[in-house]
Amino acid sequence: MQPVHISYSGLKDWATCAHYYKLVQIEKVEGFQGNIFTAFGNALHDTCKEKVENHQLDEKQHFDISFLVTLEGLPKEVRNEMKVKDLVDMREQGKELAPLILPSLKGQFGDFDLISAEEKIYVPVDEFEDHKYMFKGFIDLVIKTPDGKYHIIDWKTCSWGWDSQKKRDPLVTYQLTLYKHYFAKKHKIDPKDIETHFVLLKRTAKKDKVEFVRITSGPKKISNALNLLTRALYNINKSRFIKNRLSCNRCKFYKTKHCT
Repeated sequence: MQPVHISYSGLKDWATCAHYYKLVQIEKVEGFQGNIFTAFGNALHDTCKEKVENHQLDEKQHFDISFLVTLEGLPKEVRNEMKVKDLVDMREQGKELAPLILPSLKGQFGDFDLISAEEKIYVPVDEFEDHKYMFKGFIDLVIKTPDGKYHIIDWKTCSWGWDSQKKRDPLVTYQLTLYKHYFAKKHKIDPKDIETHFVLLKRTAKKDKVEFVRITSGPKKISNALNLLTRALYNINKSRFIKNRLSCNRCKFYKTKHCT
């Protein structure tokens, strides 16, 4: 059964290996189930959302509770492999980062209006005509500054930061390119009035623990991202799921019964 929507994570799975996409997105074979790092990221994302909506929130306490609850939701075998030192360190790192969320936004943008947090995007992919698909996503944060600009923000937790290559990687930056395109379509906003940013929340950095990485997406880049998206949908619609053997060495299913 073909899916009725595609997300950025699904597109990334397909671009990495179409066979992996088929296993995870269509056959629903259980893939990566998370670890202490994803639990940290989820807890900090949740804290960011709650803080921008409620400035009176005790963000340290909120993060700590959210982190522990998220850890409890991980598979038992994953929790059993956790190191106590990592758990202690991450609880402190999160409580150090959480109070920086709102001041960093104000320092970067000055006065702003909150438009939405965790906004759902579910917009038709009109660029692909062979079958009806929707583009699905959740935008972490949208704010509007006095100059009339909308700013789409995606929180990214990491250790020390990103190198220049990752900041330029199309498969990374297309996330915000597509969010910009479909947010503009949803709200009928001129794309020229929308700017996009990754915000890096760095666990182990000694300074600049919050870094704003602006991603520019002009007409050419938007066209390239949509070309990748429609190429993926064309092959998915035709049930063409060719394995990318260059990705095998980092695949969960490598040399398992699912890797045929």
